[in-house]
Amino acid sequence: MIESTQLDPNFKDEIANEPGGEHILSCFTCGTCTASCPVRVVTDRYSPRKIIRMALLGLKEEVLSSDFIWLCSACYSCHERCPQDVRITELINAIKNIAVREGHVPPAFRVQVDLLRDHGRLIEIGDYDNERRAELGLPAIHEQPAEVAEILKVSGTIALGAAAPAPAEDDAK
Repeated sequence: MIESTQLDPNFKDEIANEPGGEHILSCFTCGTCTASCPVRVVTDRYSPRKIIRMALLGLKEEVLSSDFIWLCSACYSCHERCPQDVRITELINAIKNIAVREGHVPPAFRVQVDLLRDHGRLIEIGDYDNERRAELGLPAIHEQPAEVAEILKVSGTIALGAAAPAPAEDDAK
C-alpha cells in the first residue's frame, strides 16, 4: 500500500523542468509506449507507462531507484507512436539525469565510467590487439586519450565512477 508520506507532489514538475521532460504532463498513460517497446518483448516487467504513471503520482524514490529506468534502449518506437507527443525516450533520459544527480547510478554504469577513466574506452586494448593492428598496417591504439579524461572531468562524469563514494542515504533524498 502506498502511504501519502511516500509521495512527492512536486516530482512531476521537477521532471517537467528537466530538459527532455517538458511533455510529461501531456501523458494520459494510454499504454501505447509500452505496447511499442522492444524491451517489453524481453521482459514483460518493463513498462514505460508504469514509470511515467509512478512519476506523475509522485513516487519519486521508487522511480529514481528503479532499475527499469536504465533499460530503455532509446529506439524511439514509443516516441513515434505516442498520440500525445510525450517524447518518452527524452522523458526517460530526463528521469535518468535526475536519478544520477541524486546518486542513483547502477553499478554497471560506475564500472563503465572507471573503464573510460582508466583506458579511454569501454574495452581495454591489450598488446595482442595492437600487434594485430600492426600486422594489418594500422597504428597502435594508446591508452586513455587525453581528450577522454578531459571530457570526463569537465562533464562531472568522473565523479560517477565506482571509486567515487555513493551518497549517504540521507543525501540521496
